[in-house]
Parts: sequence; structure tokens; C-alpha cells
Amino acid sequence: MAPDTVSQKSRHIPYPPISWRGGFSLTWRILAVNVFALAMFAGGFFYIDSYRSRVIDERLLQSSRRMEMIHDMSAYIPAEKMTEVLRSLSNETGERVRLYAPSGALQFDSARTGGATYTLVDPDEEPLKRHIARFLDLIVDTVVGADPLAPFEEPSTDSAMQWPEVREAVKAGHSITSARFAPDRTPMISSAIVLANGSAILSVTNARDITRAVRAERLRLALVVTLALLGSIWLSLFLARTIVLPLRRLARATARVRLGRARQVNIPRLPERRDEIGALARSVSDMTEALRHRIDATDSFAADVSHELKNPIASLRSALDGLENVSEEDLKRQLLSIAQDDVLRLDRLVTDIAEASRIDAQLSHTRFEPVDLGQLIEEMLLAREARGIERNVRLAFARPRKDVAVVMGEESRLMLVIDNLLDNAVSFSPEAGLVQVTATVANDEVLLSVEDEGPGVPPEERETVFRRFHSVRPDNEAFGKHSGLGLAIARSIVEGHQGRIIIADREDALQGARFDVYLPLAHLGDPGIGSE
Repeated sequence: MAPDTVSQKSRHIPYPPISWRGGFSLTWRILAVNVFALAMFAGGFFYIDSYRSRVIDERLLQSSRRMEMIHDMSAYIPAEKMTEVLRSLSNETGERVRLYAPSGALQFDSARTGGATYTLVDPDEEPLKRHIARFLDLIVDTVVGADPLAPFEEPSTDSAMQWPEVREAVKAGHSITSARFAPDRTPMISSAIVLANGSAILSVTNARDITRAVRAERLRLALVVTLALLGSIWLSLFLARTIVLPLRRLARATARVRLGRARQVNIPRLPERRDEIGALARSVSDMTEALRHRIDATDSFAADVSHELKNPIASLRSALDGLENVSEEDLKRQLLSIAQDDVLRLDRLVTDIAEASRIDAQLSHTRFEPVDLGQLIEEMLLAREARGIERNVRLAFARPRKDVAVVMGEESRLMLVIDNLLDNAVSFSPEAGLVQVTATVANDEVLLSVEDEGPGVPPEERETVFRRFHSVRPDNEAFGKHSGLGLAIARSIVEGHQGRIIIADREDALQGARFDVYLPLAHLGDPGIGSE
């Protein structure tokens, strides 16, 4: 039920510039904090794999180019000089170079002539830190789904066709390169080519420098990820602080409200925050303010009820007490008439008080349905005319087209509003006066107007008439017919339908009062209205 005074609306507070503290949604902040470190961690794995692949591919390309260069130069190099060229190549590149005769027999091996060679390391004999490093390598390969490299094995008989690279080079007619893993998971880079005379050249190197470079890069990346993780933890703590502290303030304030100290509690509105916490704070503040007004309205309603009931009860008691001491029949009839009037007034008061006290609770759980105000008003006017209208007051209704003035609401409550407005207009209308009712649609609202030809309502009293138990009735009206709650009930119902009711001047400038009721126009998207 609407209180006697108009509730204060929340003051608009301009929002400050967007900042990390209050400008972004909590959802985005939480995602940013958690995804940042995860993205850094996951991206690091793919970066390491990509880095290693690029280095190995570059090394394979270099080895293939050297083989092609030797193949092009072989036509100009005497056979006895070929071994010297290969030895120089081995010393320059650090690769172990082998030359095989057309029969496949080993003709030259740089490892046997003091040139570069390699030594396969037994991983079982390495220290623990190397085992850990290989384990980390395996984790990276598993996470990124890297294609596994074939294990490198020295053939039991060192001949050309025992090497898969040479066999592929014989078939392809150009250089063939490959990368395989040594037992200690370091890459073995090999390249082979077949010369014009049928000889084959094979170069093999254990590129341990690649593994060292990759692991060094991984260490640097681990440091970056660690810093990112520490930053993420700090941001998480900071984010928790921005959430927990204001929630604690709200919790303490709401606890005081729960303990019945709403009048002394100032709920923080947090206007600087534009996220969910700020919205929650302002909602709780508005709810508390509404609770204060509701408590004030309840207290005021109880006081008004007590005051209004005391008067007829006192009058009734006085009349009944007087009956015992009065012997004259005329005086007894007069006292009985007074008692009957008081009973009628009490009955009217109790009925209207019960109705007023139930409005808010009933509207809160009532499902609104589409209501055609034009059709509803027409039916109500026909029923009222059928019952007869006092003092020959005429009713006129400008009916809108069907399904035009449709609002979402409860039909019985809207009928009560219209009934109260019509009762008020008829009560103040002169003999054979005209009450005009209109229902129009404008600005996405339905405007219901009730005009009479009575004395009108002075501007200074247009808010007062909506107060509970405020009743200024015509002189010719029977005592106790109205309780002073009709217009207050009407305002409560209208506001419960998200509308408003005001008193305005008649547009024709004639004497009389005009009550305007504004209700939201129903749309196809509203519950209860199906789409076409």
C-alpha cells in the first residue's frame, strides 16, 4: 500500500571514468586473471616446440644445401682429392662425414682420419638433472602433440645401403635429410646424397647444441611464466580484496538492518563501482530505503486505523450508554439511528481497511494478464446504468477500438480502481451532471481519464486526497458511506501495476475534477500475450 508521503527516489550520481577497481565486470576480471597465467603457460609449451622445430628445420636445410653443393662440385674434383674435401668439410661443420664406394663399401670416414665425429651418450650414466631435463622435454612433446622422432641407431655393418638416408637418396636422385633422436633425446641430423659416379656421401652429427639452446629458452620462458603466475596471484588477491571488502561492508549493514536498526544504518551505495558489486550495493540500499518507507507506512497505517476506529466506537458507546438513561421514544430512536450510522461506518472502515492491507501482498504474487480497458470500462458502465445512478448523473464513454487500450494487470483490481474513480465522480457531480470517461493510447501508455462537473480539487490538495482516511464528502451524502480509503487504494493498485494516478485540470477549462490514470501499454513480448 502506498505510504502517505511520496517515496524518495534514488538520486542520480554520475559515474566516474572507468578504472580497474570498478569499471569492468567481475566476470571479465576473473577471467582475465585466470586466463592470463594459463595462456602464458600453454603458449610457452607451443613456443618451445615451435622454436625447436625451426632450429632443426634450419639445420636440416643447411645440411641438405652442403650435400647439393658437393654433388655439383664432384664433377670437378679429382677422385684422389675428394677425401681431402670431405675432411675439410667435416672439420668446418663438425659433422661426421662418410664416403661410400658405388659397391656400398665404406671408403672414407672422418672419424678415422682425425676429423669431426660424435659420441652417443648413454642416458643411464648421466646425472639426475639430465633425467629431469629429458622428462620435461617429454612433457612438452606430449602437451603440444609433437610428432615423435625415430630413434637413431648405428647399423651393425657400416655400408651405404644400411643407412635409410642413403637408400632414400638412391631412389629420389637428390639429397635426403632426416632428424632422429639419440638415446639421450638429443637430435641426430643426417644427410645423404648419391654422386654421379654412384658413390654416396653421408653426414651425421649429434646436434646437442640444439637441445642446449631449447632448454635454455625453456628456462627463460619458465622465469617469465613464474613472474606471470606471481602477477596472477597478486591480481587474484587484489581482485578478492575488491570483492570481499565491499561484501563485508554490505553484510555488516544488512545484519544491522536484520536486527531492527534500519533507521540507523547507512547502506554504502558504492557509486564509484560500475560492476556487479556496485549494482548489488545500490540495490541493497534501495531495498533498505523501501523497507524504511514500508515500516513508516505500516506505523502510519496502524495509527490511522486506530484513530479512525476510535471515533465511531466512542460515538457508538456514547449512544448505547445514553439509551439506558433515556425514556423518551423520540430520543431513543435518535440514539438508535446514531448507533446504526456508527455500525455502518465501522463496517465500511473494516472492509476498506482489510482491502487496503491486502493489496500489496496480493499484487506481489498475482500473474498479470492482458486486459482490454475499453471493453472493461464499457461493461462496468452498462452494469452501473442498469443498477441506476443517483441524482440522474449521466455517464459518457469514448470507447477506443478493440484490442487497442490493452494493459497487463489483474482485472478485478483494475475494476476496483475504475469503480472508486466513478464513485468519487458521481458523488461530487450535481443533479443530472455529466461524468466523462476516456481511454486513449499515447507514448506507449494507456491514459484513463475520468472527468466530472463537481467543485473540483484545489491544486494544493491534489496530493492530500490520496492519503488514507482523508475524506471530504458532499454535504448531501449519507454519513459513513465512505471511509476515506478509496483513492488511497486506487493509487496503491495503479502503482502496483507500474502506473501513476494524478489530478489535473479539465481540458475544456470548465469546473470539475479530472483524474488521469497512466498504465503501461501491453506488448506482444509481455508474458501472457502470444506472438502473431
